[in-house]
Amino acid sequence: MPVTKVLIANRGEIACRVIRTCREMGIPTVAVYSEADRGALHVRMADEAYFIGPAAARESYLVVEKILEVAKRSGADAIHPGYGFLSENAEAAKLFTEHGITFIGPRPESIVSMGSKTAARNVAIEAGCPVVPGIQKTMTEAELLVESEKMGFPVMLKAAMGGGGKGMRLVTKPEEFTSSLARARGEALSSFGDDSVYVEKAILQPRHIEIQVFGDTHGNYVYLWERECSVQRRHQKVIEEAPSPHVTPEMRKAMGEAALKVARAVNYVGAGTVEFLADADRNFYFLEMNTRLQVEHPVTEWITGLDLVKWQILVARGEKLPLTQEQIQLNGWAMECRIYAEDPDKNFMPSPGMVTFLRTPAGPSVRDDSGVYEGSEVPMFYDPMISKLSTWGPTRLEAIDKMKMALGEYRIGGIRHNVEFHKVLMDHEPFRSGAIHTGMLDKPFWKKKEQGPSLKFAVAAALMQEMEAEERRAMQPAGTEGTSSAWKQFGKFNRL
Repeated sequence: MPVTKVLIANRGEIACRVIRTCREMGIPTVAVYSEADRGALHVRMADEAYFIGPAAARESYLVVEKILEVAKRSGADAIHPGYGFLSENAEAAKLFTEHGITFIGPRPESIVSMGSKTAARNVAIEAGCPVVPGIQKTMTEAELLVESEKMGFPVMLKAAMGGGGKGMRLVTKPEEFTSSLARARGEALSSFGDDSVYVEKAILQPRHIEIQVFGDTHGNYVYLWERECSVQRRHQKVIEEAPSPHVTPEMRKAMGEAALKVARAVNYVGAGTVEFLADADRNFYFLEMNTRLQVEHPVTEWITGLDLVKWQILVARGEKLPLTQEQIQLNGWAMECRIYAEDPDKNFMPSPGMVTFLRTPAGPSVRDDSGVYEGSEVPMFYDPMISKLSTWGPTRLEAIDKMKMALGEYRIGGIRHNVEFHKVLMDHEPFRSGAIHTGMLDKPFWKKKEQGPSLKFAVAAALMQEMEAEERRAMQPAGTEGTSSAWKQFGKFNRL
């Protein structure tokens, strides 16, 4: 299976991430971009770039035919989908393959098997992987309520085709069931086009722990330890770390072997993640399988020293996995913070706009996976991620303290962001002690701050612009000097 030129069917930091590994492997890359991404970093980094349509993803990044057309025009013989967009689209993977293009991801049938949470749950049960007790038969509302009462409240309603916390409702008592079911079904329909909902026994204050798995076309499988993603807001991951402070060596082995049972059951090829919920007694239960590279893969790369994108490409080429299970090392601890253009003081409302100033952290054991640069735009049309900041340390607390230092170096101007929120979280005692669970942020610890102008930063930025302008004027021919001054533009810095 040839992989000599890769089209990245994505944007932002993950597109940049894939381009870097391809460059290291000597593989030319092709970027695609929408109207909103004409000046995006991934477009600048790729060897070639092709316009694919309007800003709205449904008219550009999600149009399979446009991606296929660019692959043919550019001569790309492989497509890397990143995550999101087409990464778990079985029909897209099938179409690319039918046209002789290597899909750097799992087989279409594996995506289908894991695409429905109820179907995935059945696969896990048949494979001998523990699952949360639940009801997934087609039943009337009255029948579901009766069965839920038999199982015992609290229960969790979940969209069968769901993800990202959409279509989920915790029901603590029978009186809430009817209204909660209606809301869950409505949200499932609007988000996934399918209002199917199933019921599980709710695990109170669970921990979200996932296992990174890899398979090749030769029947080899390994797991690359675990990540903990329990620090969440509205079921969306905020902090990821590897390994988990909750997992013992015995639990790690049991979870890894359970995850591989699921991977083998669907003949999985490439990078995938089997997600579990764990309780306080270290019982764990299958949640779902993500048939793609995860957002949080950098923390796994930190503790293993491996390049997961490189592994994806090698496996897609038909090569065997580079290492056996016994050869995979676990070294130290890694943390990742998702840096978003959002305003913590306004209920984390997205804050798109131009990045007028950017200084990113650096130094030993610091990594910043970013898709923006100073002067670039965070568009309103997509996920407002600025970067994924990750750090490594020999121990968990050292990784946390390294993260505190890195966050302290981050400077972003022009848009609101959540860097300060992460800094406060790094000092939050329950987090530092490892006593985390998926509901820990339901009890707010963030104190709203008054958002006045940053005068020191504004003055410094204006001074810098004025000095640069003076330098340019000195180099211009006599009589051609401009009249613009950074001080005349000072008002715009009051918005930083």
